[in-house]
Amino acid sequence: MLRGGAGLAVGGAVASLAAGCGAGASDGVGPDGKVTVELWHGQVDIARKAIDALVRDFNRGQARIRVDASGGGVVADAMLQKVTAALAAGSYPDIAYIYGSDLAGIARSPRVVDLSAALRRGPVRWNDYWAPVRDAVTLNGKQRAAPALLDSLAVVYNRKLFRQAGVPYPKAGWTWDEFLETARRLTDRDRGVFGTGWPGAGDEDTVWRLWPLVWDLGGDVIAPDGRGIGFEDVGERALATLDRMARDRSVYIDPKPGSEQMYQVFIGGRMAMVATGPWQLPDIIAGHVDYDVVAAPTYSGRPLTISGPDTWTVFDNGPARVRAATEFLHWMLHPDRDVRWDISGGSLPLSRPSSRRPRWREHERETTGLKVFTEALATARARPMHPAYPQVSTAVGEAIVAVLLSRRTPAQALRDCADKANAALLIPR
Repeated sequence: MLRGGAGLAVGGAVASLAAGCGAGASDGVGPDGKVTVELWHGQVDIARKAIDALVRDFNRGQARIRVDASGGGVVADAMLQKVTAALAAGSYPDIAYIYGSDLAGIARSPRVVDLSAALRRGPVRWNDYWAPVRDAVTLNGKQRAAPALLDSLAVVYNRKLFRQAGVPYPKAGWTWDEFLETARRLTDRDRGVFGTGWPGAGDEDTVWRLWPLVWDLGGDVIAPDGRGIGFEDVGERALATLDRMARDRSVYIDPKPGSEQMYQVFIGGRMAMVATGPWQLPDIIAGHVDYDVVAAPTYSGRPLTISGPDTWTVFDNGPARVRAATEFLHWMLHPDRDVRWDISGGSLPLSRPSSRRPRWREHERETTGLKVFTEALATARARPMHPAYPQVSTAVGEAIVAVLLSRRTPAQALRDCADKANAALLIPR
């Protein structure tokens, strides 16, 4: 998901495995003719219960396939390292939950199955998936994974703090200038209240929040020719927005990976606004926050946000297991199962047909602000599928932290970032 990305740094290690990977452990066909599919999902807590329940239902309805979802032994944040090691050892799962930002690196392995044909004969028409979903699984014109999970970014705000400060609630179409002024007015240092927050660990959670600013200013993550970054012209202005938050002292900077401290500050009533995704709503509701959700601000006033789809990546353990894995994913991608997974796991519908299911629409009506996240998918964009993205992300993360902590000016931070990111993009992949 958007909040993930801890495995980014090892993406490049996959290249060394490409030539040496052996075949998987077996064809998975038992004496009774049933094929066993090994699934590594890395989910925890509520999401784990949800995926396990779905797997049980699938298995109950099958005479030829059994999905084993007990393997992996790691959370999703560590899945890339686990799968990379498994590929090196020649004993890997049939399906693994891989972050969208990690897929370009892992897809360099010849053991990753091309799912282009499978997705086009699946339960949902290809063009009915949201654009970020399609982009997140497509590399060089081929679908190298199936979509697993979808989210989007919007601003959740504490209505009580707005009322106490006498500040009007934000409205869709607001600009970054309006956001910054609102955050300044809502900051009360005497009471320990911040206007907003931003992750400050320098990880992917720190980085992906900046890309909508870059896109809205006409830039891109990577230039069209792939040989340099696409935000040298606009990056300084995007970073200057963060610099203004820092100078206003209106931003809580979370120094720990995962942003859990930032969310606890919000739930504890000491932060007025936080940019987050639908996954955070259950905790916010459980914390009895009087909240609502508004579309993310932009410079132009036009709707634009980011989405961070994750993937089910299939690995080649022989034709029987590939066919069985594909059949299971077709079952999971059906709108009825998709909606069930979305509601249980705290994510958004992968496709427009799923978003129109009565069960999802009822869930939207019952959950304050959820519809804002769903509607944002119409104009959301995904991060680029590029093997060098992890290195670009690292450089951008360092720049963001330097600006938030007032260690570098936006111009200085961008210059350092461009030098490192451009060097990484010039390395043959």
